[in-house]
Amino acid sequence: MPLVTIDVIKDVFTPKQKQQMIDKVTAAMIEVEGENMRGVTTVRIQEFEGGNWAIGGKALSAADVQAIAKGRAA
Repeated sequence: MPLVTIDVIKDVFTPKQKQQMIDKVTAAMIEVEGENMRGVTTVRIQEFEGGNWAIGGKALSAADVQAIAKGRAA
């Protein structure tokens, strides 16, 4: 049974955006594995507190990620 986990920093994505992630990742998996697997394909979003996620040794906050998304350096 396929299980896809999406790790994100808490408070970066809205509930609507998270639902879009779930819908689109599920659709991508079904495209590969076939429609009969829809009922057993699981997508979950795991949220980490800001500061508990680092890239290159620099801890990131939700504000850092939002700045990156807007094209600004974190």
